[in-house]
Parts: sequence; structure tokens; C-alpha cells
Amino acid sequence: MTYTTLISAAQLQALMARHQAVRVFDCSFDLMQPRAGAQQYLAAHIPGAVHADLDIALSARHGVPGPHGVITASGADAPASGGRHPLPNRERFATWLSSIGLANGVQAVVYDRNGANYCGRLWWMLKWAGHANVAVLDGGLQAWQAAGGEVSHGEEPAHFQTHFQLAAPLVRLVDAENVAAQLGQPTQTLIDARATPRFKGEIEPLDPVAGHIPGALNRPFSQNFTPEGTFKPAAQLRAEFEALLGERAPASVVHHCGSGVSALPNLIAMEVAGLGPTALYAGSWSDWCSDPSRPVAQG
Repeated sequence: MTYTTLISAAQLQALMARHQAVRVFDCSFDLMQPRAGAQQYLAAHIPGAVHADLDIALSARHGVPGPHGVITASGADAPASGGRHPLPNRERFATWLSSIGLANGVQAVVYDRNGANYCGRLWWMLKWAGHANVAVLDGGLQAWQAAGGEVSHGEEPAHFQTHFQLAAPLVRLVDAENVAAQLGQPTQTLIDARATPRFKGEIEPLDPVAGHIPGALNRPFSQNFTPEGTFKPAAQLRAEFEALLGERAPASVVHHCGSGVSALPNLIAMEVAGLGPTALYAGSWSDWCSDPSRPVAQG
């Protein structure tokens, strides 16, 4: 049996008890303290898990800052998106997957301890690499421990090198040009996952411009979860997104946030609700507002 959206702690425990091939990734991170995620991983993680650091493994932040703070690079180092957390290109990502021992076809499970704020990034990137068998551990490390799951401490032994092969992307990536070309058209529905005060432009702690892309709808990513930290039931998510969209087609949705990370819980929630697939603007607000010629809305 394979999992492609969510997996429960009990289901993961069953896979591991049967010694089924599974690679687990701990994506714990903290935007304000970038090294905290690695420290949290060393303190406690699911046995055998690999730490997938947002800044190091899941972003191409090694490029050279260009005009308006946009990261630029060429050749093998060229990122696949703009923004504060630019996507590494698919080839570089495949190299990293090979280095940590993920083989094609193996069940991947991603989690964090941050309300699924970061692990969705790796879920999406694996789909982008053509890897279908990846699921988010519903409820994260907290759910694992509540279900009696053991944790390990410190570094894990090195994994055997694999040769991960890229396949056709299973998700859709758009850039600022795509978004701008369809701005205000019924073929595109923008959903912004940032907290409402940031969306309205009342505050902006991270980017140089406050506000949002004109016409965008606001659904803070935290609205997808129960008080226990698991995704809401599929029927409830479907009803909430249908209410948000109104007459707009789910297939027209393009998700974004500040830097393309916290938008992913919304995208995953729509998949769980049976309203996918939808697109991701990975550069998000940090990329959009880097060009002063692009329109900005507030309120």
C-alpha cells in the first residue's frame, strides 16, 4: 500500500513494523532562528529520519543576490524560482535525494513539529521530481509521540548513495510572469496563505513591501487544521474551500504565501478534499514585490 497525501502515525508504525521500504524526513525549521530546526532534529526525531533543512536542502539560497534582492545564478546552480526561498532546480534536488538514499518508488514520509508549516515543501518538491509515493505525517512529530512512537537522538548513520531518477512533474509550478499574464482573469484564482494582517498589509515582518497581489483571496494555512494539529476531515475542507472559491473553478487556483512554503498546507488540503490538482507560485509575495512595477493591493 502506498500513501500520496496523508499518513497517520499508526499507518507509519505499521509500515515500519513490516520493514517496508520507507524513507522518513524531518523538516523541522524556524524562520526566525534558522538553525533551530537542526537542533530540534538532534534532540528528538523518528528513528531513521533524515533532516531536510529548508535553507540548505530545500532552497537554492546559495545564489548571488541581484537587483531587488532576487537570487541569481547560472548553469547547475540556477534556481527554479525567485523569492526568499527559491527552489533549487530539479537536477540539484535529485542529487541531494540520491545523497541521502532515496530510491525511486520508495514510500517517502515527511513531517515537522511546526504545524505542517515546512514539511509540505518537501512533499511538493518530491511530486515535482515525479515521485508519487510521498505523504505528510498527519499531526507531525507530536502525533507520532502521542501514538507511542519512539524517538531517536543525535545524528543518524549515513545512508547508502542511490541514483534518484527524475520523472515528469506531478504538480504545476508557475512564475511571476504566468501570474501577471492572467491577473484578473477567471482562468486564475490566487489564494494567499499568509496570516490576514500580513495579507492586508497591516504588518510585514519579512519582506520590503506590505500588501498582496491584487485579486487574491486570503486563507491562512492554519485554517486547515484541527485543534489537535491534524488536517480537518476531507468533507469539511471541501466545504470551506468551496465557500471561499464561490463560482471560481478549483482547477484555476494558484497558491502562494510569503516565500512559497506555508502555501503548501492549502494545496495539500485541496488535494485531501478532492479539489486538486492546483498550482503553486513558488516565488510568492517575496518574489512578486521584488519588482516595483508589479501592482500591489492592501486592505
